[in-house]
Amino acid sequence: MKKRVGLVVDDRYLKHTIVRPSPENPERIRTLSATVRERYRQDCVIYPARAATVADIEAVHSRFYLEQLSEHELRPEPYSYDRDTYLMEHSVATALLAAGGCLELADRIMTGELEHGFAMIRPPGHHAEPGRGMGFCIFNNVSVTAQYLRRRYQLSRILILDFDAHHGNGTQEVFYDTEEVLFISVHQRDIFPFTGKASETGTGKGQGYTINVPVFAQFGDTEYTFLLGRILQSVVEQYLPQIILVSAGYDGHRDETISGTLLSTEWFGLITAMLKQYAHETCGDRLLMVLEGGYNPVCLEGSVLATLDSLLSSRRDKIGVSFSDRANRLLKNHPMQSWWTLQ
Repeated sequence: MKKRVGLVVDDRYLKHTIVRPSPENPERIRTLSATVRERYRQDCVIYPARAATVADIEAVHSRFYLEQLSEHELRPEPYSYDRDTYLMEHSVATALLAAGGCLELADRIMTGELEHGFAMIRPPGHHAEPGRGMGFCIFNNVSVTAQYLRRRYQLSRILILDFDAHHGNGTQEVFYDTEEVLFISVHQRDIFPFTGKASETGTGKGQGYTINVPVFAQFGDTEYTFLLGRILQSVVEQYLPQIILVSAGYDGHRDETISGTLLSTEWFGLITAMLKQYAHETCGDRLLMVLEGGYNPVCLEGSVLATLDSLLSSRRDKIGVSFSDRANRLLKNHPMQSWWTLQ
């Protein structure tokens, strides 16, 4: 019997909330959660989240930072830690469930119970650095997952792709000096958090294992497909990842106001099909996607549904890479071009 796709969907993710307006709020996924449960209840295995342990979190974040978070209820101002990242009564507990939801799926993928997983979690995580939260993020969910996989299953070749419109600065910092996690980020240049330059390629043993591709606003489906098609094909063939983790941010959609990129709803299904093919060819279909950004509930819902439909599809078509002159010029001048220049 064909292995199934697993989802983490949990109403406890709605508890992290604040009365003041914030793009990162429960309404992002409230309707989406109900839709996903109804639409995929027969085709997917839907799991509740488990809470990550302190040991899981401390594999990424400093104890000093955790102590700061434990004192958050004593602070009169919910934004006193970070101007975007609020801390309310249920915030830390919800963040533990966000990281733990990813671990739940990671375990089931590693034991062969599932091929693919999608963690529909919040708050997001890829901006959270070892010593601080930022950009709506409290714990770095994808980094906690990668460290867990290294520790629990002794994996030594983990590929993380981040296609959120904003650079995953926290994920980069965690793995900047190791070759055991290869981090690729394609993001809009010159927007928050103002990191992720092409020249940031890692240090020490990690030199060359961070690949940043900052793109221009107005890049859309053609440019993104060309860039990721060129990069991923060569990287997976040379690195041979044991699992592919994805920071799946949907705020690059053309109907989002938080970025200037022009990705369509359909593109998120296309990139998912591409990732499925690479996972099938290199790592026994192990593919785990983790929700990051996406702040327009309407286009977020459509894009996530396109992703899930693609995960469930039995087709394994090769994805054609349309030529993009602007994207090709960007790659030619990239310091890491040796990764995707096949010999």
